[in-house]
Amino acid sequence: MAQDFLVELGTEELPPKALHKLMQAFADGIAQGLKDAELEYGEVNAFASPRRLAVSVSDLAEQQQDKQIEKHGPAVAAAFDKDGNPTKAAQGFARGAGVSVDELARVQTDKGERLAFISEQKGAATQDLLGDIIGKSLAQLPIPKRMRWGARKEEFVRPVHWLVMLFGNQVVDAEVLGLKAGNTTRGHRFHCNRELTVASANDYVQQLRDPGFVIVDFAARKEMIREQVQAEANNVNGVAVIDDDLLDEVTALVEWPVALTGRFEKRFLEVPAEALISSMKEHQKYFHVVDEDGKLMPFFITVSNIESIDAKQVIEGNERVIRPRLADAAFFFETDKKTSLEARREKLKSIVFQQKLGTVFDKTERLSKLAAAIAGKLNGDAALAERAAKLCKSDLVTEMVFEFADMQGIAGYYYAENDGEQLDVAKAMYEQYMPKFAGDELPQTETGTIVALADRIDTLVGIFGIGQPPSGSRDPFALRRASLGVLRLLVEKNIDLDLRELLTLARDGFPRTALAEYDSVVEQTLAYMIERFRARYEDAGIKAEVFLAVSARKLSRPLDIDNRVQAVHSFSQLPEAEALAAANKRVSNILAKLDGPVPTEVDQALLQEEAEKALYLAVRDAADAVNPLYAEARFEEGLAGLSGLRDTVDAFFDGVMVMAEDEKLRNNRLALLAQLRGLFLEAADISLLAPAK
Repeated sequence: MAQDFLVELGTEELPPKALHKLMQAFADGIAQGLKDAELEYGEVNAFASPRRLAVSVSDLAEQQQDKQIEKHGPAVAAAFDKDGNPTKAAQGFARGAGVSVDELARVQTDKGERLAFISEQKGAATQDLLGDIIGKSLAQLPIPKRMRWGARKEEFVRPVHWLVMLFGNQVVDAEVLGLKAGNTTRGHRFHCNRELTVASANDYVQQLRDPGFVIVDFAARKEMIREQVQAEANNVNGVAVIDDDLLDEVTALVEWPVALTGRFEKRFLEVPAEALISSMKEHQKYFHVVDEDGKLMPFFITVSNIESIDAKQVIEGNERVIRPRLADAAFFFETDKKTSLEARREKLKSIVFQQKLGTVFDKTERLSKLAAAIAGKLNGDAALAERAAKLCKSDLVTEMVFEFADMQGIAGYYYAENDGEQLDVAKAMYEQYMPKFAGDELPQTETGTIVALADRIDTLVGIFGIGQPPSGSRDPFALRRASLGVLRLLVEKNIDLDLRELLTLARDGFPRTALAEYDSVVEQTLAYMIERFRARYEDAGIKAEVFLAVSARKLSRPLDIDNRVQAVHSFSQLPEAEALAAANKRVSNILAKLDGPVPTEVDQALLQEEAEKALYLAVRDAADAVNPLYAEARFEEGLAGLSGLRDTVDAFFDGVMVMAEDEKLRNNRLALLAQLRGLFLEAADISLLAPAK
């Protein structure tokens, strides 16, 4: 008969940022352990609060199923002599199995007929297996650093004080982490600070809620907090901004959530909203409130872990805590505004960007030249780009960024605005970091886009130039992210620039002596960056062969590469694509075997077979149709137009001997094939779309 199972570890406060991950990993580990033990079960549910990790399993079988064990012995031919008497091999096998030779069975195997001992293995009782399953799942939790407490040798992320293990309403006779399993848990630290007896696995969630004052279901507690926070914001005619990461963290900090609204002085709203939000969110775990226009309101919402009889005191306590933090932000802001970003540049000389590549000041000097050059290629405002690049790192030495690291770039915007810099220069202060991650928004201004490109390209060339490319999972300068950022900027902003030229410009901004790989750095970096395209397209559902077909052209303009990849992807969906790809592969193999140069001129007078005459006319007509499309980079239309060649190409290979004995005839046919292949190669090497044989 199946029963529900429950395990709960009662601990010191678990790390909030890791709680959800630990909870899920614990449940996954138990589920895997049950599978490995071949135990049947229903649903597995994970629970967690600051003081406990728990997992429940529904409909868990009481024992393993009985199994038939079949142990093979010697081959029958070797088990008996010519008189039918058992040999020593048969006798030894029977003796080892504890039976007589007559009790052995004969079974057919892939190695022929063999003697076998067949026995029934009784399934183990589930309760006898649970201790090891729980212990193993705990040992496999993703805990980077475990601790011991007191004189005990057991290790866990936090000290464990109690252990509940129930199979139905029976306590499991097991020991885990040095604790004997029982049926007593503890309620809320303040509302119900006493032992609670859990009657059965089914009663666990409800008993902890009432009378325990613990919402042990993480998801339910999270949704309760979300609803309470929004309701509190509604009470002040605002909207709560609920960041998912913050919501998870707050959920991991409380067992009985009660949302409360506090306020701060309106004068603090003169400080950049991002600084106030950072202070409330990072230091106090508060949710901020905005009005219908998205402007910050002088309120915050905190989530208490108690239902206080005097909520006013709790609110006032939180207001007293946040006030000095906001006052500090206001002080930093006012103090920083007294010194311009331009004047702060000198301090950048004391910040090392990379030991071999100089200081952050040196980097801004390079960026200003590179940004101006990029602006020139785009017919943009080189003066604005140069100015923005010179100032783009100055906020690193402000008090605001020193105190609130996530204000980097944002602080620069406000200070540039205060300094009277042009709006595009000010916006470039924070747009330089866009995109920060996959799917992040891109810069809106041209100046911001240029500085974002220059910054990443300078870093890529510099780090590759000193011979420190990413290796394995090690990428301290985030070159993978920088590469993808450059590609996104060029493609999604529709900027048709040659990446090789940009990398060369960046390289030339470094002293030759600074880069050990000076002569090869451009091609190394280019190859690395173009390769980053592959994962981008695979994520979009575009096969690797499509990208390889385009990358075979050795192109270096990302916008052009993307255009061709989309075209080849579209072409690959056509019913004619596979046959034409195979034909191109056949042509490629034929031409690759030639010793000398490939013939390219077709003499119409030498065409003999109807199939080659038809192909000649088809190739000529196709060239007239698609070459103007290619000239306008309309590769998708061009390749679609070539799909009509399939039948003519098939007929050619079916009816024409390409490698004819007559040299002139042979070269003429090779030239025709070269022209055919050239039509496709202008877009991509579609022979790479053909499946490998």
